[in-house]
Amino acid sequence: MNFQDRLIIAIDFDGTIVEDAYPKIGKTRIFAFETLKRLQEDGHRLILWTYRSGIKLTEAVDFCKENGIEFYAVNASFPEERFDYSRSRKINADLFIDDRNIGGILGWGEIYQMITNEKPKLPKQNKKWWQF
Repeated sequence: MNFQDRLIIAIDFDGTIVEDAYPKIGKTRIFAFETLKRLQEDGHRLILWTYRSGIKLTEAVDFCKENGIEFYAVNASFPEERFDYSRSRKINADLFIDDRNIGGILGWGEIYQMITNEKPKLPKQNKKWWQF
């Protein structure tokens, strides 16, 4: 992967990485952590971008760490950024993955394919003698 192809991807937590059960942590959505790990291995920077704050945010960050994901930044454009009311909370990212998208959230396999343009590797089916 070329340096210019690396993306900054902001990812929501509730309803996106896990099923929405706020203020609790919901069940992990299928392939969420596997996909996030692949995206990091591909060189993309992942930002956790969530409504959570305080102890609930700490719980989400810890849950992700326990599942092998440490984010480049949390609710910030870069690790050293600190929120204050003189700047917008909007973060700088190339892509935003959120269950509140128009049309809802896609499956994590579809998300990975869209980002990487990778086609799924489907097993070749054996044709029967009567099929051409």
